[in-house]
Amino acid sequence: MSRIAKNSIKIDKNILCSFQNGKFNAKGKLGEMVLSVDPLYTVDIQETEIFVNPKAEKDKLNPKWGTMRSLISNIVTGVSIGFSKTLELNGTGYRASVSGTTLKLQLGFSHDINHIIPKEVNIECPKQNIIKLSSFNKEILGATAAKIRSYRKPEPFKGKGIKYDDEFIFRKEGKKK
Repeated sequence: MSRIAKNSIKIDKNILCSFQNGKFNAKGKLGEMVLSVDPLYTVDIQETEIFVNPKAEKDKLNPKWGTMRSLISNIVTGVSIGFSKTLELNGTGYRASVSGTTLKLQLGFSHDINHIIPKEVNIECPKQNIIKLSSFNKEILGATAAKIRSYRKPEPFKGKGIKYDDEFIFRKEGKKK
C-alpha cells in the first residue's frame, strides 16, 4: 500500500480545482492545467485538501495510485507557486542570451545554437553564464532544461559544459608524466 498516495494535497483559497468526467482541472494565478486521471481512481476535492482514492480495494496495491497523487500535487503546486531550475555554463567563451522566443548559446562550436523557447517556459539570463528557467508545468520545464544541458554536457576533467546549479561534477585526474 502506498504511503505517498494516502497523504492529502493542501490547496490555497485562490486555486480553483474541479474533477469531472475523469479530468482534473486546476486554475491558479500562474496558469491553468488539465490532467486525465486514471479510471481506477477518483479525486475528492474538499475546501483545503484533495484526496486521491481508488475505486476498488484491490487498486490500493497498484503503484499508479502514488503516481496519480504526485501528478495532481505537481499541478496544484505549479499553478500556485511554480517551478524553477538554474543552469550554469562553465567554459571559456561560453555565453547565453535571450532574444525574443529564442535562447542563443555560444558553446565553443563553430556555430551558435539557437534553442526555441516553449511558450510555457520563461527563460532569463541575469549573467552571461547563468540561465534561469521557470514554469508552471514541471514536465515541460524539466524537458527544456535537459535539452539545453544536452547541447554540451559537463565533462569530468575540466568541468566544462552546462550543468545544473546544484549538480556536483565528479572530477577525474588527468594523465601523469
